[in-house]
Amino acid sequence: MKKTLVALAIALASTAALADKQPVTVVLNAASPMTQGMAMVLANQMQEQGAQVDILLCDQAGDLALKDGAGEALKPNNVTPAQLLDGALKKGATASVCALYLPNTGKKPEDLKDGIKPAKPADMGAALLEPARKVIGF
Repeated sequence: MKKTLVALAIALASTAALADKQPVTVVLNAASPMTQGMAMVLANQMQEQGAQVDILLCDQAGDLALKDGAGEALKPNNVTPAQLLDGALKKGATASVCALYLPNTGKKPEDLKDGIKPAKPADMGAALLEPARKVIGF
């Protein structure tokens, strides 16, 4: 009985911790590799500090979502913004490209990395209006 109560308490605490994660949307549209890199560094840091991070990539920043996206390695860690995005995704972030990205670049959904899809404007608009959500633009 005692073990069951302990297991139940742990399960409830884990559920509460997930529900209490600060939702954050990072909107990135900058073409500058340093700005892209800083946005991804901060997205990773927010994750490590307990946030649920959702990343919206628009304009030239949408190129980070491409399977063949490379980019310029940035000092001091010699990683590209695309690699930093990959790291955030592996830790549970979500990412999407803005609805205008694919039709205006000639790219197709299959050109995107696994797990990255075009954003649905209605869903994105609703998420951005959530009272507890922080929205950060780069």
